Amino acid sequence: MKFKNVPKSFFWNIYNKIVKFFRYLGGIFLLSCQTIFWMLIPPYRKKSILEQMNQIGVASFPIVFLISLFTGIVLALQSAYQMQKVGAEMYIASLVALSLTRELGPVLTALIVAGRSGAAITAEVGTMKVTEQIDALETLSVNPVEYLIVPRFVALLVVVPLLTIYADFFGIVGGYLIGVGKLGITHNMYVNMTFDPMTMKDIVTGLIKSFSFAFIICMVSCFEGMRSEEGAEGVGRATTASVVRSFILIIMADCFFTALFYFMNN
Repeated sequence: MKFKNVPKSFFWNIYNKIVKFFRYLGGIFLLSCQTIFWMLIPPYRKKSILEQMNQIGVASFPIVFLISLFTGIVLALQSAYQMQKVGAEMYIASLVALSLTRELGPVLTALIVAGRSGAAITAEVGTMKVTEQIDALETLSVNPVEYLIVPRFVALLVVVPLLTIYADFFGIVGGYLIGVGKLGITHNMYVNMTFDPMTMKDIVTGLIKSFSFAFIICMVSCFEGMRSEEGAEGVGRATTASVVRSFILIIMADCFFTALFYFMNN
């Protein structure tokens, strides 16, 4: 392929995008190091952490319940098409349970939290940034990372895995409603086919993913908020970027961990 007719601006744009990407990753890495450092330094802001757990976790229960329940129902109905053709309806329970615990439970929960709470975190921190409240904290010798980010970080690390377990359970309940109520599978058979193939490794795999997703949501949301530009428009752009980039990184991380666990078992 000949490149002599390609304008120099094309390569310059690619170079700039690559540099911006690594600068972005570097900023996330530095913020992560600062957050982990301040998380280990007392005093611990227990009240702020509990408030964030309530805002991020407890308030997300209804939407996680609805989405996980209907996801389990859809999984059972969709898999029933092929399973009924070969007389393997009893395996629907295993398919629903393993799909939720390994993949759909952690990913859907993370996407819900990123879209709901991640955007709120970016908007809050971004508003404080553009109104110079963060500068005021620094003037008062209060570290913004310790004051703003650490409580949200700890809260996300706690509530996202809990919400994932919650989503797994109600997704399985949704599959149970279809399997027993519509497909004629007996209660005992559905319960046995749900839990017999499931191992602790399947649950732990999903929880490891949920911890990594919580880390991504917090770092991206706070980083975008901390670098918001002035004005409401700048905060809006930061909030949009936070949600989009969190979604992309969550899917990339899910792909990475799925491949990692697959090759570790083979």
